[in-house]
Amino acid sequence: MRLLPWTNLDGRPFYLSTDDNRSSLSLLADSVEVAQLASGKDVLAGARAVLADKKAGEFAVRSALTRATESLEDVIRIAVSRGGRIPGLEL
Repeated sequence: MRLLPWTNLDGRPFYLSTDDNRSSLSLLADSVEVAQLASGKDVLAGARAVLADKKAGEFAVRSALTRATESLEDVIRIAVSRGGRIPGLEL
């Protein structure tokens, strides 16, 4: 079972049951993961900029932390999903 990189409206995970890594849904999930990882890099750069700015206010810091938390959730989901597809690895 592949953990997909999105949740339902209630925040519950979606799983894909397939042996076909080239199925339409598998390819869509791969594409979403790539976009999430790219977004995470941008969020990290923004968070570093905010932290380096001694004049950054509470709103800027809270916004950067909120986005960083969201990105970290995405990255952890991707890591769990990819780790779950490694034969013999139990998470």
